[in-house]
Amino acid sequence: MSVSQSTQDESIEGQFNSETRRIRVAEVPRRHLRSVTGMMGFQFALGRKDAIKVLCVGAHSDDIEIGCGGTILRLLSEYADVEVHWVVLGSEGERDLEAAASAERFLAGSKMREIIIENFKNGFFPYRGEEIKGFFEKLKERTAPDVVFTHYRDDLHQDHRVTSELTWNTFRDHLILEYEIMKYDGDLGTPNLFVPLTREICEKKVDVLMDCFNSQREKDWFTRDAFMALLRIRGIEARAPGKYAEGFYCRKGVL
Repeated sequence: MSVSQSTQDESIEGQFNSETRRIRVAEVPRRHLRSVTGMMGFQFALGRKDAIKVLCVGAHSDDIEIGCGGTILRLLSEYADVEVHWVVLGSEGERDLEAAASAERFLAGSKMREIIIENFKNGFFPYRGEEIKGFFEKLKERTAPDVVFTHYRDDLHQDHRVTSELTWNTFRDHLILEYEIMKYDGDLGTPNLFVPLTREICEKKVDVLMDCFNSQREKDWFTRDAFMALLRIRGIEARAPGKYAEGFYCRKGVL
């Protein structure tokens, strides 16, 4: 693997292989948060001067984008100082390239980004638990996130469940928001926390998914209308002013 970086023009060039990839870029000024809903809510950066630290964890190459991609895009558009650690646990071959290209596009406005792509065997996470647990133990030494995005604890995909369990085992004093992934198994639930989104952000999210993940195009659930439909349903449930939202499960929160 080779990666070259310029802090002047923020250009990044690299060749991708099975090794872990980590990239940091310079600050890009963005506008601050504005209120978009009449519901009671909270602001990540209220009264703080340091960067917002975000950790996104996905079992597979497209999970983070599907589950919380719109929320990440909104955070980066509304806060001036965001650091994102983006971790994909199970990827190989073509999926490595897809994951890297997609992460770069989603995180283009971040002050600092670290993209880590690992190669734990897809579908075998319950049987690779010790190895993956070891990775999480090292991960917690790299970042102390303000918010962690991970899989829904009751997701019916075995890799997703293991990822959620190890996230909670590892980050015990952090705000953890569990995202949802639609699938054949029919395990969508009733989220209790919503992030309202504009149609523009939703379209950008879906555009990147459709552009970057060609390997998934033949799957019947991987379609533009399916992604937009779930965003619209969660927007209804949240009474989102822009009509769209992503839903999360917040099991613990301190106000």
